[in-house]
Amino acid sequence: MQQVLPATPLIFTDLDGTLVDRDTYSWEAAKPALRLLREKAIPWVLVTSKTRAEVEYWRRVLGNAHPFAVENGAAAYVPRGYFATAIPGATRWDGYEVIKWGKPYAELVRRLEAASHISRCCVRGFHDLTAQEVAAACRLPIDQAQLAKQREYDEPFQIVDTGRSGELEAALAAQGLSCVRGGRFQHVCGRHDKGLAVTFLAGLFRRRHGSVVTVGLGDSWNDIPLLLAVDIPIVVRSPDLSAIVQRVPKSLVGVPEGPAGWNQAILEVIRNQDKSA
Repeated sequence: MQQVLPATPLIFTDLDGTLVDRDTYSWEAAKPALRLLREKAIPWVLVTSKTRAEVEYWRRVLGNAHPFAVENGAAAYVPRGYFATAIPGATRWDGYEVIKWGKPYAELVRRLEAASHISRCCVRGFHDLTAQEVAAACRLPIDQAQLAKQREYDEPFQIVDTGRSGELEAALAAQGLSCVRGGRFQHVCGRHDKGLAVTFLAGLFRRRHGSVVTVGLGDSWNDIPLLLAVDIPIVVRSPDLSAIVQRVPKSLVGVPEGPAGWNQAILEVIRNQDKSA
């Protein structure tokens, strides 16, 4: 993977299967790159399908103090005072400036149930599952499963009758909703995606820093809009690799899977920055 950077990099990254291991949630292999990002004061922004409560947990674990986007780009959270100027369209809430694009969770659940009835496609959403069932399905500790259920703008679900998935997607689309495939679940959400959040946040960074080059890392279908929205898209190896590369033809490919691949890619990005400085 070779890439010369003309400006200071700005990192946008997925979490599951990318920065943290998809099955064990370990991030040990990414520690060298995380350390170097902090030393060089390079911003790294989490853009994930996880809830705000989950991301706040991971920001504490990983030592991240930058803005972040949740639930497949439904909302972006900027720590208050992070940017010197006001953010257009933002509302203040609990120490953040928040920009929302997503629909309310209760509305999504109601519309998913309606689409399931219309399409005769049986589904099981997070609202149907106990925390224990979410923990088992996602291989999460129970406390993190409880955070995963604190959804605000996006409903993960599993299709029980896969033969009618096309009809379900059509019924959701007729209600103005999107169906997005993640690593373990489908997600029903509004007309937003990770790319929308990345583009908005990149604009705020450019307004503060001037010239930046955006780098994106992801491993799954729902990361495709993120990868398409950045200057340098990097696909971390996963079962979806070939399909993602076809959709993002200019993408670079990390060699190992998960945090080891993430670590290798970030270190190379920083080495290229140092060479071009």
